[in-house]
Amino acid sequence: MMDNIPEHIIWEILNRIKKTSDRNNVSLACKRLYYLDNAQRHSLKVGCGMDPANEALTCLCTRFLNLSKVEITYSGWMSKLGKQLDDNGLFILGNHCPLLCDLSLSYCTFITDVGLGYLASSLKLSSLRLNFTPRITGCGILSLVVGCKNLSRLHLIRCLNVSSVEWLEYLGKLGTLEDLSIRNCRAIGEGDLIKLGPGWQKLKRLQFEVDANYRYMKVYDRLSVDRWQKQNVPCENMLELSLVNCIISPGRGLACVLGKCKNLEIIHLDMCVGVRDSDIICLSQISSNLRSVSFRVPSDFSLSSLVNNPLRLTDESLKALAQNCSKLESVSLSFSDGEFPSFSSFTFSGIYHLIQKCPVRQISLDHVYSFSDFGMEALCTAEYLEYLELVRCQEISDEGLQLVSQFPRLSILRLCKCLGISDDGLKPLVGSCKLDFLAVEDCPQVSERGVQGAAKFVSFKQDLSWMY
Repeated sequence: MMDNIPEHIIWEILNRIKKTSDRNNVSLACKRLYYLDNAQRHSLKVGCGMDPANEALTCLCTRFLNLSKVEITYSGWMSKLGKQLDDNGLFILGNHCPLLCDLSLSYCTFITDVGLGYLASSLKLSSLRLNFTPRITGCGILSLVVGCKNLSRLHLIRCLNVSSVEWLEYLGKLGTLEDLSIRNCRAIGEGDLIKLGPGWQKLKRLQFEVDANYRYMKVYDRLSVDRWQKQNVPCENMLELSLVNCIISPGRGLACVLGKCKNLEIIHLDMCVGVRDSDIICLSQISSNLRSVSFRVPSDFSLSSLVNNPLRLTDESLKALAQNCSKLESVSLSFSDGEFPSFSSFTFSGIYHLIQKCPVRQISLDHVYSFSDFGMEALCTAEYLEYLELVRCQEISDEGLQLVSQFPRLSILRLCKCLGISDDGLKPLVGSCKLDFLAVEDCPQVSERGVQGAAKFVSFKQDLSWMY
């Protein structure tokens, strides 16, 4: 019977089977399915189960000849699970997977620069993600990018020994990189990003995160910032920019980037020291395509003693965004601590301008004490709002929460660690079919019984250890 089915029909059937375990079971049904599955399998995810690792990987690569995406992760690995994949494993990938274009390595602690050198023969490799590969250095990255001329996506996460940035300079001259993510790589600072040079022109997505504990030691080291002189940074094609724990100095460095991204659609600034209203105002004036903004700011108390230019974002930034960014759909505002909120930062007035002038569909507020029942009343006029998340917004009471039933389009509501609300605030929603989804987490006065029937789908979690 199977031999009479046209091949294109079988291919369509296999395409609809998404789970790897199901695909494995189907391939054992008959030889024809086995060989067709082998030819069609383009992605592979393996890890601790490979033992012995190199031999198992050889078998897999020999069986699946058309692999283009491989993910190897050793999260949770222990020595009793057998030896990890080593440099020889990457040699196997480079020689047995000619179509390999996407590779992700996580917690592969046995891999060194030698192994990355073997991957240089993977001429089609366009995406590489390294997550906690502690033996890798900048030399290994350089040897790989010299061979892989098509590399357009590079993510380095907790690669603590990658210090040399010649690879970054080489990628800049090559001009192929579109997506760069450097997170918690302690030996790479903000000043090193200038090495990308002309490569900024092609870059569409940049994610740069400094280790939170390491950042405060760097505040006193002005050299990382002074390397940037006021110059032309060609980043007009940047679509998404995410900066976490970065130092932003006026008129140079990452401040120059903020002022040049005229096509930016998404920006995320998390605990970045030195950002001012003037930076955001300038950004809003040139980046009219902004769709999503996310700001997490520290209190004045936590940073004023560390730097001469502490983060100063006020309602002026929000008003500028409201005035100039007519496509803004997602807004996320957060303070680092609720005990000492920043006096110079956002108030209800700035948030209100965004609600009134932009088609905001999603709002997330965390530790925003200035948002109270008056803010909830204002949301009754937000005709586009579909998603609302309130975290540790202690000025909202049951009276304000009851207004949710009057929001025109709201379908998803998330409440977390809000002390002022109780079951009474949710009563108008019970049986109303207003919400598609309601999530209540760690709100001490809300019970599991109180959320029942308040939405089509309900999630309730209660862990009050955060209060003590």
